[in-house]
Amino acid sequence: MASNLDTLVTVFGGSGFLGRSVVRALCKRDYRVRVAVRRPELAGHLQPLGRVGQIHSVQANLRYPASVQAALRDSHVAINLVGVLTEGGAQTFDAVQARGAETVAKAAAAAGAQLVHVSAIGADAESPSRYARAKAAGEAAALAAVPSATIFRPSVIFGPEDQFTNRFAALARMSPVLPLIGGETKMQPVYVGDVATAIADAVDGKTKAGGTYELGGPEVLSMREIIQTILEITDRKRMLIPLSFGLARFQAAFLQFAPGAFKLTPDQVTLLERDNVVSEAAKAAGLTLEGLGITPDSLEAIAPQYLWRFRAAGQFQRKSA
Repeated sequence: MASNLDTLVTVFGGSGFLGRSVVRALCKRDYRVRVAVRRPELAGHLQPLGRVGQIHSVQANLRYPASVQAALRDSHVAINLVGVLTEGGAQTFDAVQARGAETVAKAAAAAGAQLVHVSAIGADAESPSRYARAKAAGEAAALAAVPSATIFRPSVIFGPEDQFTNRFAALARMSPVLPLIGGETKMQPVYVGDVATAIADAVDGKTKAGGTYELGGPEVLSMREIIQTILEITDRKRMLIPLSFGLARFQAAFLQFAPGAFKLTPDQVTLLERDNVVSEAAKAAGLTLEGLGITPDSLEAIAPQYLWRFRAAGQFQRKSA
């Protein structure tokens, strides 16, 4: 009987935040993993996640089809995790999440490999957000090239290296006041480990061919509730100042050039105008984490395990009254 060691899985974007968890999940199931990244020399941190020789990094750039085709040589499964939250230089939403996704899908079809494509809740060809439109174009391209592909649409993903909870915790450490944009916008934060488990399940063949899964955590929270949870975990008392979308968009015109945690783009403001939660249609069809038999972890249960570093005295800080 063949083992998973006979199966080669190529993970595009495997060195990123979600990629690390996906590589770990695949290694635990004894798959051979090829990590396709732009800078393979910077992917050495993945090696301890598997056994000697189980993980191999290769160079690939979604803007160059030949490199993608080479990365997929002899692969049985292709996983595309590549995405950008903000644009920079040649790394535009269309180049990476639309045309790049199409390149991976066509190469997977040519190699006879199964395809797992990670998109996002909110992907919509008619969305006013360029990010969401590019995500929708990527989904369409994936299914056009590989009709049996599995599409995953996670809500906002949280975890130790995320750019979400860590960002707000960092801002709270630096500023006594936090701007609140889209305070009542609903989200369903999903733990990175749960998303990785779902992706590994797809590689195992547990998902419906051609299915589009929406992945959310156990709770639907408003942006205000999420930030308040982060402040409680980090034991920070900060004033939240609600901003209208119009004012936020005006500020974003300047803050899109800001560094680090202060960066905010007009497109991100547009995304915050819509709820980011699992649809009733996905629930009814069983195209969710629960439908895969995965019990999702909550933000309140997981975030304290890594956000303690933002407390004034770190892990030794006593909760204030």
